[in-house]
Amino acid sequence: MDRTMTDKTVGTQLKWLWLAVLVLAIDLGTKALASTLLAYGQPVPVMPMFNLTLLHNTGAAFSFLAEAAGWQRWFFVVLALLVSVFLIGWLRRLKPRETWTAIAIALILGGALGNVHDRVMHGYVVDFLHFYWRDWHFPAFNLADTAITLGAAMMILDVFRKPAPGGNANRSDKPS
Repeated sequence: MDRTMTDKTVGTQLKWLWLAVLVLAIDLGTKALASTLLAYGQPVPVMPMFNLTLLHNTGAAFSFLAEAAGWQRWFFVVLALLVSVFLIGWLRRLKPRETWTAIAIALILGGALGNVHDRVMHGYVVDFLHFYWRDWHFPAFNLADTAITLGAAMMILDVFRKPAPGGNANRSDKPS
């Protein structure tokens, strides 16, 4: 492949950065609304098994390290920024036909940046989506977490969508 052909395909998937920006904007907007309209820790029933409940998470997923002495705030900020740089580099190197992966990366990137914003500006992540079943309560989360989870699920599914390296998708496992 010649150099001009490579230059035309490198970075074409960066067009999906708009999706990361959209995720970031919706996430920050919904967190601002939740912070303005909800009283901290007071559930607002929306439907059976779902409340809006404003909570602040100083840790990571499922409040991991929330009880640490405060160092976790900057650890998670630096980690998310490093992951974001990696994701943008990965997005830049994707081939034009790798749209599914580009969308997954954009979702994860937008969600990561939404939570980084909260950590830098507030020292915690704003959570407000609260699902439960009887006495069991799923940890509260936000739209950034939802985007990250959806993007990660898409990447996992992508592993099953692609043929094995060097393999033939039409190949039969039966001996000839």
